[in-house]
Amino acid sequence: MFANDLHLSELVEFSDGDISLQGRRLVLHDIHAIAELRRDLLRMLGKDQARQILTRFGYWWGKADAAALKRSFNWANVEELLKAGPRLQTLSGVAKSVLKSLAIDTTDTKFKMEIIWHDSVEVNEQLIADGPTEEASCWKLVGYASGFASYCLNREIYFIEDQCMSKGDRICSATGQDKESWGDTISAHLNFFELDDVQARVEKLSEELKLKTLQLDEQRRKNLKNPSPSSMINPEVRSTSYLRVLHLAERVAPYDSSLLITGETGTGKEIIARHIHSISARSKSIFLPINCGAIPETLLESELFGHTAGAFTGANKERAGIFEEACSGTVFLDEIGDISSTLQVKLLRVLQEHEIVRIGENRPRPVDVRVMAATNRDLLKLIRDGVFREDLYYRLAVVEINIPPLRQRLEDILPLARHFVKSFSRKLKMPDLHFDASCLDFLQSYDWPGNIRELENAVERAALLCTDGVIRPENLVLRTSRAGIEHQNFDPNHIYSLEELEMRHIASVLQLTNGNQRKACEILGISQATLWRKMKK
Repeated sequence: MFANDLHLSELVEFSDGDISLQGRRLVLHDIHAIAELRRDLLRMLGKDQARQILTRFGYWWGKADAAALKRSFNWANVEELLKAGPRLQTLSGVAKSVLKSLAIDTTDTKFKMEIIWHDSVEVNEQLIADGPTEEASCWKLVGYASGFASYCLNREIYFIEDQCMSKGDRICSATGQDKESWGDTISAHLNFFELDDVQARVEKLSEELKLKTLQLDEQRRKNLKNPSPSSMINPEVRSTSYLRVLHLAERVAPYDSSLLITGETGTGKEIIARHIHSISARSKSIFLPINCGAIPETLLESELFGHTAGAFTGANKERAGIFEEACSGTVFLDEIGDISSTLQVKLLRVLQEHEIVRIGENRPRPVDVRVMAATNRDLLKLIRDGVFREDLYYRLAVVEINIPPLRQRLEDILPLARHFVKSFSRKLKMPDLHFDASCLDFLQSYDWPGNIRELENAVERAALLCTDGVIRPENLVLRTSRAGIEHQNFDPNHIYSLEELEMRHIASVLQLTNGNQRKACEILGISQATLWRKMKK
């Protein structure tokens, strides 16, 4: 899990009389009411005690949020969990929190983190309650950041606000460090954080909520009435490997050089080709795709190069091929590795001479097209096997763009899944369609052998099967990679552990159901999320 993957609609459940964050009940408060509370605290108790109460409030809040997130998700690393603190502050509306820097030295337990708070709600509260100040006033935010980081690292971390808009600064910012790194500087601030065994109370609350969540999941499974399972380029993709693909695509788009796009089935090769065409000088002309592997050779030749009347039986009149029809545009040849050696020679002529010869004709016709090709096959191996022409490969692959599979783009799984949810929400007229938070780790733990196409199909199927517009793990019916489940002969002389027996039983049930996880879950009496965790183990 990554911090930027947190979305409010998936974290918080809203219903009449109850708002909850992963089992923890929440309430909405008006900023003016909180400002009045702040005013009363300042007048009745004085600035120091008011600050102490509000800092402690934030400290408890931060620890409780950190416990909820640590309990609910499998984080990529501790840095991502720490980044989730500012992310939650932004989602909750207390400020637009921006992480300026983060440094953790695990060798000597040193820690330093800098946060900027834009539009801090506490500045507004202070100005309403008591006007401008001479000291920083984002006490709850400071307490929250300190409590969140302390819980994540299981040691004392304290934040100090060094700039604040309530005292005339341009922004609000704070720095957090471990107690030892602060040295004597932190002494004047420690009394504002003193709490009676907060860690133990948060741990107890976290365990109670974890048990409650398990009970709710089990109850939901029992009550489930039907158990079973944009833009052209999504602007939210963030994996480095796919951003490199987009960068390369945009670099080569202005030029007419041939392109070869490679990648597994379902990775979106045609989408990249269309994207390149849309930002090229040929964008106002036609983009013509053709699947070379889906058309018989004799028909494919006619489709590509055209024919004259009487060239073959059924050719009653002359017909222009795709290369002529796409004049000034782009031709996209999908599954190029499946074409015959005869067609390879003719295609090589198009790339070298920029001309075609119709079937039944002898005279060449000039064509002005850009050629892009795609394949999921290893063309270099086909060349070694004598199946694919080496000279054609080099003509096609002036630039080769390889699209990584979805399992290597972990950061893109959730943005893509959410993109499909929005799309099907409109298509199926389900305005409240969204993922339950329990889906997030579930989606990222699957290998997606069918890549983006499989993800899209899984989301559409889940949208049709879910109840109340909430997609849960049991609605995501994913196919099992049976190659990873090996059924071994049972050795009667070997003493098996209960865990080994359980794994063998699960493997045998999956084999019995031909890898159908939904049927396997029904036989085993467990949820699909539980089945997937056990399979991964």
